[in-house]
Amino acid sequence: MTQPQPRPAAPIDEKWQPYRKPQPAEARPELVVPNAIPTDERVWVPLEENVWFRPLLLSASSGYWMNLLKVRKAGVLSRHRHPLPVHGYVIKGSWRYLEHDWIATEGGYVYEAPGETHTLVVDPHVEEMITLFQVNGAMIYVDPDGNVTGFDDVFTRIDKCRAHYAGNGLGADYIDQFIR
Repeated sequence: MTQPQPRPAAPIDEKWQPYRKPQPAEARPELVVPNAIPTDERVWVPLEENVWFRPLLLSASSGYWMNLLKVRKAGVLSRHRHPLPVHGYVIKGSWRYLEHDWIATEGGYVYEAPGETHTLVVDPHVEEMITLFQVNGAMIYVDPDGNVTGFDDVFTRIDKCRAHYAGNGLGADYIDQFIR
């Protein structure tokens, strides 16, 4: 976590005054991740060969997660559907879905509608892809005919992180800082 930075002197104007009352006792603390793209490679959790995710927020109380997805080398990642919307912002590289004719490119935003099934692909010319995703609910993995082959939700993601960090020296409780 970052150290608090000194604040410049606030003008006397009332609009520059901070909120004076206490925050709700039940409210969880804010989460600030200073290096979203980490310098320590151990923070990236492997999903499959050449595919990792970096947790930013795992909302066990609301059933969603925010993460960076990183892919090095081309390939088909997964065919899946979502029961709730997904939001993505491409930070580096590009990717696409086999079921669509658009390509998500650097700086682009993608909204994925609930219920849609799609197959994520990174093409051979892309050296590395990093995308910020907010996944609500679950990713339900399916075969080409829609038969369910597995799933991920915030709890399976927490479990994957906990196991990965326990084995790489960061410690199983490293993930706790990202859980809300």
